[in-house]
Amino acid sequence: MTQDLQQLLEKINTDGVEKAKTEATKIISKAEAQAKETIETAQREAALLVTQAKQEATSYERRAEESIRQAARDTLLNLEKSITTLLTNVLIKEVKATLQTEAVVTQLVCDAVHAYLHNKGGMEVIVSQTWAQSLQAKLAAEASQGVKIITDAQTGAGFKIRLANGRIEHDFSAAAIAEALAKQLRPQLAALLKG
Repeated sequence: MTQDLQQLLEKINTDGVEKAKTEATKIISKAEAQAKETIETAQREAALLVTQAKQEATSYERRAEESIRQAARDTLLNLEKSITTLLTNVLIKEVKATLQTEAVVTQLVCDAVHAYLHNKGGMEVIVSQTWAQSLQAKLAAEASQGVKIITDAQTGAGFKIRLANGRIEHDFSAAAIAEALAKQLRPQLAALLKG
């Protein structure tokens, strides 16, 4: 009986160990499957996060490049505007200084009068009081052909010519000459800056 009991105990022990080993194997397999699934899920999520991060980085890089391009365009436009303003102011100053010389103004008026003398509707030369007397003496012969000298305090440096009984006016004031020169200069300046 002791032997039977011993065998029974061994059998119970063996069956229990076998059952425990089987149960442990199931638990280990289940844990390994769960671990594998968890790792795969984590890898998928990590890959998704990496893809999203790359997309966000690419998008950020494009926005940064566009911002830099826009800033460069704005800087170039501001530079062009500043240089144009500076050069226009220099032109106005130089043209005004040149149109303060009696010989220059007299010669320019005479050249303009001779260029437009074919006009049969008469011609008015509008100048400041400063140049009126010298021009009247210089253009005395043209007065018989309808050339009139008119003084105007608002004219400043330069002069204006009216043709066809005042319907056509050509402005040779310092501001008008400087603006015409600046218009010629702007495209070349823009080309240099875009260079």
